[in-house]
Amino acid sequence: MPEIIFNGPSGRLEGRYTHSKIPNAPLAIVLHPNSEHGGTMNNKITYHLFQTFVQRGFSTLRFNFRGVGRSQGIFDKGEGELSDAASALDWMQDLNPNAPYSWVGGFSFGAWIGMQLLMRRPEIKGFISVAPPANVYDFSFLAPCPTSGLILQGSRDDIVPEPYVEKLVQKLRAQKGIAIDYRVMDNANHFFKDDIDGLRSHVHDHMNKAGGGREIPAGLIAAA
Repeated sequence: MPEIIFNGPSGRLEGRYTHSKIPNAPLAIVLHPNSEHGGTMNNKITYHLFQTFVQRGFSTLRFNFRGVGRSQGIFDKGEGELSDAASALDWMQDLNPNAPYSWVGGFSFGAWIGMQLLMRRPEIKGFISVAPPANVYDFSFLAPCPTSGLILQGSRDDIVPEPYVEKLVQKLRAQKGIAIDYRVMDNANHFFKDDIDGLRSHVHDHMNKAGGGREIPAGLIAAA
């Protein structure tokens, strides 16, 4: 996966990008957890979400928010990071002008940013939100939520307790025309320790049902 540098609103942003070998492939962007708690694009869950989208034939980007790794700028409590994500999606769309649609995936803080991004970008047709921090951040902007998606949560998450996420899911499910696929993984903690394979299996299963790309042969996955 080639290292890339692209321009963001506060300077250069560092990312990793895999270009699909499938013509006119859909796009996916994956967003990492809070950098104030050590989150980077190389976070384990972020990495595996990235690989799952690649495996499904998406041209896929993960990147470091401002102030992380080689990305310029400083942490901005969400507002600037949302602008970073919008710039990342712009960069991908400029490179792939014929992409039919986009998905967004995010873990924890990245899930919060991702769900804000889909409110602004109607081309995003699906989302994967892993452990969205409903106990810390306000998700009331999802009124209404513009697209259906997967929310994946661990039953033993002591950083984002499951009841907070369940409450968010119930609010979203009350909206007409939106299907929230809510899955709670038994005994999984916030970082899905020892159960990354289970996480990836749930993502694949959801995307199979939602029409999010398709699993492709290994020989077609290699980066361009």
